[in-house]
Parts: sequence; structure tokens; C-alpha cells
Amino acid sequence: MLNVLVAGYGNMGKMIVETIEQSDDMKVVMIADGTNHPDVSTLQEHVNIIIDFSHPDNLTWIKPFVLEHACAYICGTTGHNDIQKRQVEELSSVAPVVFQANFSLGIAVFQEVLQMITPMLEESFDMEVVEKHHNQKVDAPSGTALALADSMNQAMDGQYAYTCDRSTRREKRNPKEIGISSVRGGSIVGEHDVIFAGRDEVVTFSHTAYSKAIFAKGALEAAKFLAGKAPGMYSMTDVVGL
Repeated sequence: MLNVLVAGYGNMGKMIVETIEQSDDMKVVMIADGTNHPDVSTLQEHVNIIIDFSHPDNLTWIKPFVLEHACAYICGTTGHNDIQKRQVEELSSVAPVVFQANFSLGIAVFQEVLQMITPMLEESFDMEVVEKHHNQKVDAPSGTALALADSMNQAMDGQYAYTCDRSTRREKRNPKEIGISSVRGGSIVGEHDVIFAGRDEVVTFSHTAYSKAIFAKGALEAAKFLAGKAPGMYSMTDVVGL
């Protein structure tokens, strides 16, 4: 039985709790909502793992807690600055960590496919990412769109720059750029298209999320994967066995 501390109780946090309640091998021992330091002294049971879909500022209490208890840490929060990203990475020296913008199992496979096919296409195809989300999402481009672009760029040794806004430019497209476009509206859970546009042909790879439940499912799969693992940084591609 894995004892889980859930950080954040917004839409994703509630979905995480509901999914855990339906499982036979996990239980929630605490829900820490908001960005104030929770009173962890009230915990009666050992915490095996923190699942965090909250706010980057919660690192002020999550980091010392993980360092003290060496519990596994799953972070699906986005919007971290560079200092906060390094703080999450530092935790991997004492605990197993999965730090992802998207916990969909399908996106993990998507990223692997992009790393495989990008070197085959990039020389004669322009690469663009289009992401669509609901009208309440505050960050743009999405963390997932950036992760997909990173997957392509890593396959090409980081040669490409990212362009998220062309409105201030009056010039032809740079052949060494990956364009990223954002759409915000309605209740779109998440849609990501990666477009390889060549001369007289276009290849498009797409992923559509119809419910946040896929992210909760992926986070729980990651939690099970981390059980008993050595300290270090892991990814969803590790979780799905790629």
C-alpha cells in the first residue's frame, strides 16, 4: 500500500484523489491545498510519495519535506522558473522523481515517435507545433507543446530555436526554427498537433485528450513505477517501458 500526499486540490488534484480512492494499492494520507506551508506534523502515517499538481511556489515546503523523508516525488505542475526547475532536479539526489508537463501515456509514446522520425524529415520539412487548451489555462505555450518541441530538438542536437510569436516579424521563416502556436477557448482539455510541412506534402501527428482522467491515470502509473526505485530523474517514457 502506497501512502500518498496530494499537493493541490484543484481540478487535477480532485481527479487524483478520486482515482486513488478507486485503487486497491494506494491511499491518500493528506491533501495539502493552497500555497501555504501545511502542518505536516499532523501526519500519522509515513508518506511514500507526493503527487503534486499545484503551484511552483509549493516547492518552499515540498523540497524540505522530500529531502527529510526521501519520499518519491511526482510533479505535474507547470510554470516553474529556472531556479525552481533546478530545485526539483536537486531532489533526485535523495529520491526518485518524475517531473513532467504531461502525464498522458500517449504523449510519452508521441515524444518517442518524434525523436525517431524528426531526423528523417527535418532537412526538407518545416516543423510546427499547434496546441489548443481551455480558456482558463494561464500559460502559453503549454508545457506539453514545449516538451514535444524539445523531443524534436534533442533529436537534432539542439540546433533549432523556438518561435512562439511572429506578429512582430516581417521576414521569411527561419529554416532552423520550430514554430509553436497556442489556441485558448471553451473547455478543450488538450490537443497537440505536430506538423511537418514539406513541398507539396504535409505530415501531421496528433494527440487529443478528452478528459483529465488520463493525466491522473498516468500519474498513478508513475507512482507505482517509482515504488522501490533508486533516487534519480525518471520520465514517462521510463514508466511506459520505452
